[in-house]
Parts: sequence; structure tokens; C-alpha cells
Amino acid sequence: MADTHEKHHDYHVLEPSPWPFVASVGSFFLLFGAVAWFRSLNGLDFSFGSVNLATPWIFFFGLAIVLYTMYAWWSDCIKEGQEGYHTRVVSLHLRYGVIMFIASEVMFFVAWFWAFFDASLFPNEVHQVARAQALGGQWPPAGIEVLDPLHLPLFNTITLLLSGTTATWAHHAMLEDDRKGLITGLALTVVLGVIFSFVQYIEYAHAPFAFAGSIYGSTFFMATGFHGFHVIVGIIFLAVCLLRAVRGHFTPHKHFGFEAAAWYWHFVDVVWLFLFFAIYVWGGWGAPIHGA
Repeated sequence: MADTHEKHHDYHVLEPSPWPFVASVGSFFLLFGAVAWFRSLNGLDFSFGSVNLATPWIFFFGLAIVLYTMYAWWSDCIKEGQEGYHTRVVSLHLRYGVIMFIASEVMFFVAWFWAFFDASLFPNEVHQVARAQALGGQWPPAGIEVLDPLHLPLFNTITLLLSGTTATWAHHAMLEDDRKGLITGLALTVVLGVIFSFVQYIEYAHAPFAFAGSIYGSTFFMATGFHGFHVIVGIIFLAVCLLRAVRGHFTPHKHFGFEAAAWYWHFVDVVWLFLFFAIYVWGGWGAPIHGA
């Protein structure tokens, strides 16, 4: 009878975990709090009896639960990998999961590119009278000054391409069991990512157009803003990998966590190249450049 519970397969049968339930509770408070907060910003009442729910604290309470759940759940995943539960079969399926996740992110950005190209390629569409009037029958819309693509956007392009190079360097150093090279490459990648985010903040602060009032501004900020959010997520991902590398978690044969971060970062690089050439260069072609 002692052998009845022995493991005779390569799959990981998970132990009961509280994190799916805790995550759902946190997500409920996060969404409910966001709705209540946004209604309060618009001066709308959001009360339940004598209790005023129009407060940002419900949102931040839910956000705290979600962030802690992410930390605890992923910590458990790291421990499971270190304890040998991530067999070759499990690791293969983890890779499939990351590939499918990145594919879904690609389609997410396709939506924003679709919105941008639909407006830019058909600015004088006869069936879209309101659009033709708003755009003045041209793209970029009449009266819009665009950002110089050869200034901050080009600097950020070079910065992000360099970060992809340092990430690849770190990956190859890890495969060669060069821990110092791994740590150095990861640290440089994180620093370059932070520089990119800071420069994009400066760009947004000096943009001559706003999110509201123009389809050019709305599509520009949605596409580049969500990319900036993905950059921040990638920075956190790589920073965790850097911490794990310092602690000696990765080996030439066991390093899926870093590999997933590298894939994600290269995806962020490629999306930015499309954004740079489609929105900054081609999308602003022929329009007056701000500050020129």
C-alpha cells in the first residue's frame, strides 16, 4: 500500500492553493472600487444606504490583494521549480503557455494598430461623414502638430534595441554558465528599460496634442501607452530575474523563468519597432513637426 501514491508520470499534480480564490476576491474589490471611484470623479452618487462607497480606498484595497496574490503565487511557482516539480514535460507546457500568452498580446496590439490604420488610411471615407469632418479629410488631421520621429522616438528606439542586445547577452552568458555576465547583462537591460520609460514620460509631457479631442491623439496614446505599460511589466519581470540570478537560481539547464522574461522583452522590442515606423514616421508624414 505504500506504493499506491508514488508518482509514475511527468506531470505536476498541484496541491490545493488559496491563491485562485484570493485573486478573485481581490479582482472584485479592484473592479468595484474602480467603478465607484470613477463615478465619484464625475460627481455621481455611489452610496449603499448611509455608506458612501465613492472612495478610492476600495480600489487600492483590491489592488493590494491582487499584487500580493501575484507575488505569493509566483513565489510558489519558483519554489516548485526549485523542488524539481518542473520536469521536461511540465517545462514544455510552460513554454507553450508563454507562447500563447504572447500571441494573445500580439492580437491585443493588433486592435490598436487596426484603429490607427482604419482612421489614417481612410480619413475622407464617404460613409464616415463625422470622421471626414473631424479629420479635415486628411491624415494627420488638420491642425495637428506631430512629434519629431528623429528626436526622442529615435533615441528610445535605439535604447530599446540595445536592451534587447543586453538581454541576449545575458541569455548566452547563462548558457555558458557565466554568472557575472548574466547579472551584468540583466542589470543593463533593466537600466535601459527604465531610461526608455523616463524618456517616454518626457515625450508625453511635451506632446503638442492631447488624448481627448482628436482621433490622432487617442490612437497615439492608446497604442504607445499600452506599450509603455508592457515595458514597465517587462522591467519588473527582468528585475525579478536579476534578483534570482544574484541568488543563483538559474543554471544552464534550468532557467525557464529568465527565458520567459527574455521572450516577453523581445516581443516588447518588436512591437515598438512597428509603433515607431507606423505611428511616428509614416503616421506623421507631411504634418508640421512640433518645435521645428
